[in-house]
Amino acid sequence: MSQYEIATILETLERIEGLIRDQKTIKDWYGTDEVARILGKSEFTCREWCRHGRVKAEKRGSGRGKYQSWVVSHAELLRIQKEGLLPEVSRTRP
Repeated sequence: MSQYEIATILETLERIEGLIRDQKTIKDWYGTDEVARILGKSEFTCREWCRHGRVKAEKRGSGRGKYQSWVVSHAELLRIQKEGLLPEVSRTRP
């Protein structure tokens, strides 16, 4: 085996080890910070999607008194990855 082949194999193994190390357990619910990291978006963007109904999300107690945080189910996260965002709901003001 040549030095080049050995180096290529070692690089591949390091990449695989990194992926395994970074792998997280599947959760039932994800906060907007986790959704943002998984989807490669900002947390603000994910909160706005929740607020505008582009993502099916719920408000849950966050441990910060009366303030609640958005949470997204694992099933919804998978749906977003496969199908994308829900259509924007048009809001009319009276």
